[in-house]
Amino acid sequence: MVKKTLRAAMRRRWFAAGRLCAGLAVLLGVALAAGAAPPKLPRAEPADVGMDAGRLAVIDDLVHEGLRRNQMPGAVVLVGRQGKVVYFKAFGHRHVEPDRRPMTTDTVFDMASITKPVATATSLMKLVEQEKLHPRDAVADHIPEFGCNGKEPISIYQLLTHQSGLIADNPLSDYNDGPEKAFQRIWDLKPVAEPGSRFIYSDVNYIVLGEIVRRLSGDNLHAFSRKHVFEPLGMSETGFLPDESLRGRSAPTEKRDGTWIQGEVHDPRAHRLGGIAGHAGLFSTAEDLAVYAQMMLGRGEYAGVRVLDEAVVDLMTTSCEVPGGGLRGLGWDMRTGYSSNRGDLCSSRAFGHGGFTGTVLWIDPELDLFVIFLSNRVHPDGKGLVNPLAGRIGTLAVAAVRSGPLKPTPAASDETRATRGLRQRPAGAAQVEPVLTGLDVLERDGFAALAGRRLGLITNHTGVNRDGVSAVELFHNAANVELRALFSPEHGFEGRLDISNVKDSRDSRTGLKVHSLYGATRTPTPEMLDGLDTLVFDIQDIGARFYTYVSTMKNAMRAAAEHGLRFVVLDRPNPINGVDVAGPVLDPGSESFVGAHPIAVRHGMTVGELARMIDAELDLKLDLVVVRVEGWRREDCFDATGLTWINPSPNMRSLTQAVLYPGIGLLETTNLSVGRGTDTPFEVVGAPWIDGRQLAAELNAARLGGVRFVPIDFTPDSSKFAGERCGGVNIVVTNREAFAPVRTGLEIARQLRRLYPDAWETKSFNRLLANRRTFDATLAGRSVDEMEVTWEPELREFLKRRQQFLFYE
Repeated sequence: MVKKTLRAAMRRRWFAAGRLCAGLAVLLGVALAAGAAPPKLPRAEPADVGMDAGRLAVIDDLVHEGLRRNQMPGAVVLVGRQGKVVYFKAFGHRHVEPDRRPMTTDTVFDMASITKPVATATSLMKLVEQEKLHPRDAVADHIPEFGCNGKEPISIYQLLTHQSGLIADNPLSDYNDGPEKAFQRIWDLKPVAEPGSRFIYSDVNYIVLGEIVRRLSGDNLHAFSRKHVFEPLGMSETGFLPDESLRGRSAPTEKRDGTWIQGEVHDPRAHRLGGIAGHAGLFSTAEDLAVYAQMMLGRGEYAGVRVLDEAVVDLMTTSCEVPGGGLRGLGWDMRTGYSSNRGDLCSSRAFGHGGFTGTVLWIDPELDLFVIFLSNRVHPDGKGLVNPLAGRIGTLAVAAVRSGPLKPTPAASDETRATRGLRQRPAGAAQVEPVLTGLDVLERDGFAALAGRRLGLITNHTGVNRDGVSAVELFHNAANVELRALFSPEHGFEGRLDISNVKDSRDSRTGLKVHSLYGATRTPTPEMLDGLDTLVFDIQDIGARFYTYVSTMKNAMRAAAEHGLRFVVLDRPNPINGVDVAGPVLDPGSESFVGAHPIAVRHGMTVGELARMIDAELDLKLDLVVVRVEGWRREDCFDATGLTWINPSPNMRSLTQAVLYPGIGLLETTNLSVGRGTDTPFEVVGAPWIDGRQLAAELNAARLGGVRFVPIDFTPDSSKFAGERCGGVNIVVTNREAFAPVRTGLEIARQLRRLYPDAWETKSFNRLLANRRTFDATLAGRSVDEMEVTWEPELREFLKRRQQFLFYE
């Protein structure tokens, strides 16, 4: 009864709005007939709209750096505030193959998924105004064929907000027989999750929404959006199926059937649907898109022309929480795992979207601001990356706002006002925008990097997306990949085993065999690789050289190279940051399973970056692909990512322990307990022969930065000295920024050598240290400063080697 009453009230409201819009449409038709199209946005100096020109000028540096890094061949950037354009430039090249032509500000771009809000959702809102549908209507009310196989309760609202439970993309082969058969195969789909239970970003959702527009209006999405949105706004360069004049200045993407795609939709499903689809196919220019953005800031009106009722714009841009904690609007992204292209300082009311081809649009009503970044990052080879760059440009645009009244809105909040302006997020602070791991990026992009591949997946319990769904489940359910084999590292597939020989097992969810790479073999055998063309690695590393997951990756890379397999790394952040590098470099010839490559103890790299280094320096000639993390800053530790901590191994139970591990872990090959068998591994060290008060006093006297030592007695339940009372110290990190774990571990070693030369057994100390000069300096009682002098030249050389393999700024 409540739902029916609400629906009736909303219908009455929108019926009145529809009559108003109908009257406006008549007046507008007269105006357009007289040739009076609304003008483009005027230009203004930044100071005229309360913005800092110097800060906006830094955008030039960011884009040029992106060009140097081959993140895209070129780009167009436009920033507008208070109804005026304050920054508008073209950079680089429109295309680099088959010849090089400069990018221009009037370049026409394939909008890709920006089609979803700008064309499809906006058209749906027009149908709401026309009383032809309600967001809470069941899809089957308007497309009866859709209502089968568990899809009966799915609503239009759930399609708009990606809560339908439908698959991200059904197989491309479903579109081979023309649009009619393609839609029939969509009607036959079953949800992969209960409707409303999961957020699954899905192109299928918007393909269905585009068909709803056609059925309810009698016009396809191209004709309807042009008639009701783009033509009234004077957006003459926006639409599906661009004509010859627009195609000539379109930015090309990749090749299709040996010919460059230019002025034709890049998305293969939209292409097979005739170039008109709800999820992709829209083309536009920066100036046209600016008009649309200003219309949204005007709550449906631009230059005296109203195309949407205010109430409908408010409905479209009001945030709703989706499963997993993200926020979406109707067609718009707000705060989800897909928001890495959103400026860090945008207000809580900002909404926007990105497109696979390299397009980004964000609109902030609180600041009366919009930012447009258009590129063809997939040209020429599909390897470009622009979302982090676009996000940084958005951050700069907001930081440039210095004065001028905020646009009054009923939803303005104290939190929004507090984050407006020039504040930068301090290192270590919680990240506003979620970080996307390589797995999240792969899922968002419809598994395109693995399409048609026969996979072997090297993973464990840490290989999950932001919502906690495992890579195994995602690959198993993906229609465009074939998961054939699983492989597990040390500690096993579930990450619970702390034994030296992990046996093969079987995954109960998929029935696939799990080949242990920490048992009878540590390298995939030809039999294990039979029938595969790709190995995928997705495991969370910890940032210390002797953590063995990188060794497993190296062995698998060798096997892939030897057997001609592609090797794909789904990258993840370094949890103890990607900036700090410390400790001696592994001696040449000392490589082992606890020292895979000549790198520093604390290497400051991600597994994807390490894979690049290993491939290049061992000359593997591997077909290596790294699906990069988005939204992560090198200086950020794990607590700034917004990701859920999962113990990477049984005794790595917190970020604090991970930060301690590069130093304290060095000690565990000696006759010393590092807390295994206690509740706080790596936070305590001790042995039956240690006087905790004496050791704590000497360590505190060394005045190490960011750490204090507290005397402690403890009795491990297992591992070394199980059941024996140990004296030792509790290591308390007081300032993570100042704390140096490798230096701390070596200072503990120095004090143990000085205080307990007979009791502390050092014969195995060099196993993880793997640097003879540092080992000898420890035995000789040298200070840590003296040790650092011995390894400084090698560390400096490592830093030079490392630099060329880094992805992230």
